[in-house]
Amino acid sequence: MDVLSDVIAAMRIGVPHSSRTHRTAPWQDHFEAAPGAGFHIVLAGSCVLTPDDGPPLMLHVGDVAFLAHGRGHALSSAPGEPETVLLCGAYQLDPGRTHPLLQGLPEILHLPARLGHDAAVRATVDLLASELERELPGSSSTVIALLDVLLLLILRTWLDESTQPATGWSAALRDPGIAAVLRAMHEDLAHPWTIPELAALAGMSRATLTRRFTTLIDRPPLTYLTWWRLTTAARLLRDTDATLAVIAQQVGYASEYAFAAAFKRRHGLAPGRYRAPSAPLADTDVSLQNQAN
Repeated sequence: MDVLSDVIAAMRIGVPHSSRTHRTAPWQDHFEAAPGAGFHIVLAGSCVLTPDDGPPLMLHVGDVAFLAHGRGHALSSAPGEPETVLLCGAYQLDPGRTHPLLQGLPEILHLPARLGHDAAVRATVDLLASELERELPGSSSTVIALLDVLLLLILRTWLDESTQPATGWSAALRDPGIAAVLRAMHEDLAHPWTIPELAALAGMSRATLTRRFTTLIDRPPLTYLTWWRLTTAARLLRDTDATLAVIAQQVGYASEYAFAAAFKRRHGLAPGRYRAPSAPLADTDVSLQNQAN
């Protein structure tokens, strides 16, 4: 699994939701702030996106607006635009597993007219809109899969085309040496990685690797590795029935005891207590579904 796909798999929980809506002017919809992420894509016409505490943004046909941090906002009719067709979606994210890659995204990620020249995004949106409109057998599973693909494509497009300063995750994933280190750690969490091993993979000295990795990702390589191991363990505890011993081995701990101690330091709960069903997550799921609808 590549780094971006791994990050999305670790953060997302519950079932994503989406809707295709037709609006006739004048109209306005408000979306309350919620712990998650969502998107709006204009399929026809245009509209205005107004954050609760920011300037309005005009969206035209083909534009994608991705709200990575669940910010409250409104959508409304644009002057002189009688009809608008929108494709909207919402993803539930576990705040305890939020990756710094997502934290580094802007409040509103705007991809202007992305449908006009990105074949992958255009094809995914077309399929998603068609599935939502026709509601054929198997559509529920298809929609969930397409929403995951669309999230990946939106983030990948922004990271590839970001004009942000040469620090952070967009820069890290473009840096061949740092990207190689991240891939290696994400692909084999159980391996007892050392700085000399990682430096050899990056084609750098140990000092250069540590300095560059820390500059781009804001933490040293082995500190990131430990954090990611315990973040992945949290996902496995919630999403699988694997025993603590098996999870400990999968994320690189020699014993269940060492794993449990590290997990409690990071998450504030013993692994067994963390695994127990959590009511607040279900409440969040309802809130995000209301946003998508």
